[in-house]
Amino acid sequence: MVSMDIETEQQRIAGFVEKGNFHAAINLAISAMNACRREHDQAGVDHFLTVIDDIVARMRERYGSRG
Repeated sequence: MVSMDIETEQQRIAGFVEKGNFHAAINLAISAMNACRREHDQAGVDHFLTVIDDIVARMRERYGSRG
């Protein structure tokens, strides 16, 4: 099995976040996390869980109520 290039995947996800396509960004992050799970790469799983948290925080900043 070929190991995932986490940096490349991170850049792809960031590109979707910058465009405001949060749905695609989260889907890619979940897919990347699952790929890391299949490879028994716990550090990668943890990384992409943090990426998902960051995406949700961006959505909260952009769309959440402020009051």
